[in-house]
Amino acid sequence: MTLPTSIDVAQSLAALEITYLSYEHPPLANCDIAKSIGLERKGVGLKNLFLRDNYGKRHFLVITLAEKQLDLKTLSKQQGVSRLGFCSTERLAKYLKVKPGCVSALAINNDESQQVELWLDKELEGATLWQCHPFENDKTWVIKLSDLQRFWSHTGHRPSWVSLPIR
Repeated sequence: MTLPTSIDVAQSLAALEITYLSYEHPPLANCDIAKSIGLERKGVGLKNLFLRDNYGKRHFLVITLAEKQLDLKTLSKQQGVSRLGFCSTERLAKYLKVKPGCVSALAINNDESQQVELWLDKELEGATLWQCHPFENDKTWVIKLSDLQRFWSHTGHRPSWVSLPIR
């Protein structure tokens, strides 16, 4: 399977007349690497978690602050979902069509059958600019939250603002 590229998501954004700031940098497998190399970018740094329920029937893209350590056990109980866990590389490719380390708010574009629920940390409601990998982790695009909301609406996804518990 050929995975979508930043060119594909750029076309989707252009069709909606959404603009963004673009940064190129060394590949970032996770938030900690960006911090360790002192990478400076506008907007809020985000952690993007692709999770599934215990039965593998429900899938969730959870977006929170980069430094936040979530308590998945408490989140499962809070949201009434059987034990949340991280998705495999295979599930990531199947549902969001990105490689590990490349998940972001933009990956929801690849969930054409709306099988992934989008959960956003309530603490991010006031963040105007969001950092997103465009399917590749050697680039960061900074996009206005209002534009992301329009983008998600276009993809058929309705985000839920959730109070995410910490460890």
